[in-house]
Amino acid sequence: MTKQRGFTLIELLVVIAIIGVLSAVVLASLNTARSKGNDAAIKANLATIQVQAEMYYDTHTNSYLGVCGDPVVAAAINSARAANGGVSSCQSPAPGVAYAVSAGLSSNTSRYWCIDSTGNNTNSTTALATGVTVCPASN
Repeated sequence: MTKQRGFTLIELLVVIAIIGVLSAVVLASLNTARSKGNDAAIKANLATIQVQAEMYYDTHTNSYLGVCGDPVVAAAINSARAANGGVSSCQSPAPGVAYAVSAGLSSNTSRYWCIDSTGNNTNSTTALATGVTVCPASN
């Protein structure tokens, strides 16, 4: 009597099902990690803006007027927009005594990260309103 070697169809289907479940779990974890990575990039870009805005203030006669048009600030804003899908704003209205920048977070589309000239770094559910130069209260 010869014994045939190999796997039955049921065994193969069970292995394929297990691999499918494991790959679904791994892909879900990767999506979470990707969105958290995007949020870290957004926060880093806004930190860059905060530093650059202070340098701009020192070199432009103690004024933030036009800081949103500074090339380094504009590049950081564009990077934040790319990371979150396009939601960000920069405010530095005349007379240029203050500024605020806000960007939506990608892990939670109803959350915003905001920085301003007073040194605030806040996470809130409210986007930065037009002409406002102070971050909304964190909540």
